[in-house]
Amino acid sequence: MIAQARYIDILSDSTGETAERVVRAALLQFPQAEVELRRHLRVRTAERVEPILRQVADEPALLVFSVVSPELSAYIHRMTEELGIEAIDVIGGVIGKLTSFLGCKPLERPGALMPLSAEYFRRIEAIEFTVKSEAGREARALTNADVVLVGVSRTSKTPLATLLAQRGLKVATVTLTMGQPLPAELADTRLGRAFGLAISVDNLCELRQEQLVRLGMSSSSFASVRVHVESEVRFAAQVFADHPSWPVIDVSGRSVEETAAILLELRTGRSTRPPRS
Repeated sequence: MIAQARYIDILSDSTGETAERVVRAALLQFPQAEVELRRHLRVRTAERVEPILRQVADEPALLVFSVVSPELSAYIHRMTEELGIEAIDVIGGVIGKLTSFLGCKPLERPGALMPLSAEYFRRIEAIEFTVKSEAGREARALTNADVVLVGVSRTSKTPLATLLAQRGLKVATVTLTMGQPLPAELADTRLGRAFGLAISVDNLCELRQEQLVRLGMSSSSFASVRVHVESEVRFAAQVFADHPSWPVIDVSGRSVEETAAILLELRTGRSTRPPRS
């Protein structure tokens, strides 16, 4: 029996990015759940909040909210209790604890902008570099990258590169293709900059079959997928064996966020556990 879809309403006085990221990260632990996110953004008055809360109460749905105004936060807490709404305050508790710990008052300004800094411009530069370097389109960029991701197609190189770029790292990607040599520039990268992304045959088959379905291919095409995938996985394993200085991370069944965390640990030499094999 298929579980009925449930709603999670994200209410924010700004872009809602903070609350949505928290929810999506937590939902990774519930892959079987059918959940639809509904966003209510830039909500900054009680007049706008009330009809949203009444809709949530009628469903019923789970409310996840992120507002910085103490008055509006108190109103939401009071109304959710009156209406019997299950609610999570993503940022209110953190702001309260920080106020006590730091001994100073918060700005209480939705979407408060951070001052432009060297770190801000470093991240912008990293994102621009990564976009231009995607899939080795600019091979010369490999020598200037902070991180080079190497793996066969469908090993999450692009989303991983994007996430790392948001952390301020210049990332280049190289797609391993049987019969094609590695870019010569890859040999010039400093020790520790190249990372291999491995994947299991079963996981890669599943991803490739999903791709075929999206392209409208028939199920008869699936039979040849596994044979080709097995060859690709063996080819990648040989490439990684030929480059023992490259740390190799198995991305099978892992979220991009988890892979990024492992890569960053390996990069800084603080890893307390080896990549899963």
